Amino acid sequence: MTRGHRHPLAASVAVLVLVTGVQLTAVPAASADGPSVPPGTEPSATPPPVDPKDPGLKMREGATLADARVLDIVSIVETEGGEERREETTTSLTFALQAEVLFGKNSAKLTPQASSRVAAIAAEVKKHGPPAVRVFGFTDDLGTYDHGKVLSKQRADAVHSLLSGELNDPGIRYDVRGYSEDYPIADNATEEGRRKNRRVEVTFPTGAGSDPA
Repeated sequence: MTRGHRHPLAASVAVLVLVTGVQLTAVPAASADGPSVPPGTEPSATPPPVDPKDPGLKMREGATLADARVLDIVSIVETEGGEERREETTTSLTFALQAEVLFGKNSAKLTPQASSRVAAIAAEVKKHGPPAVRVFGFTDDLGTYDHGKVLSKQRADAVHSLLSGELNDPGIRYDVRGYSEDYPIADNATEEGRRKNRRVEVTFPTGAGSDPA
């Protein structure tokens, strides 16, 4: 069994490449706390058309344009203690809440303060009106993988129940999963890192007509 998967890009710098015969790529940020992206959830975008004969393009003689590409913009904002985390790409929003602000230790029972946290996320969902929402649970690497799988799914189910009640929108499709210790966003070698990894993420598309399914 593979333990502790990690997405290869910690964070991306946004660049639209329009250069003379040179291709650039996104450079990973130095921070180890990158976005978690389970397989099949990566956003994508189509680059705008570029006319190589446009008189506004200044190129040396004989130079050609590299193929245009759109690299994902990733903005990560985290509270000082890391209790809440917001990831934004060109196509989606992800909110991550640490388990400690939602549940008791080793529990999937929501705490009283969980309601206000989830209600704030519900307000963002309403603002964007997505057709689908993902609710994913994660744990640290302490304990067994199988126990983490069960607990992370139970916690995702609990947040989904609260969120769907807040939204009260039968038109939204939900994808609810538990990933145990897979896809950490911090180092499990420290308690601070493990605390960040014990989380529930809510992700939804922000582009008009986009759908993460």
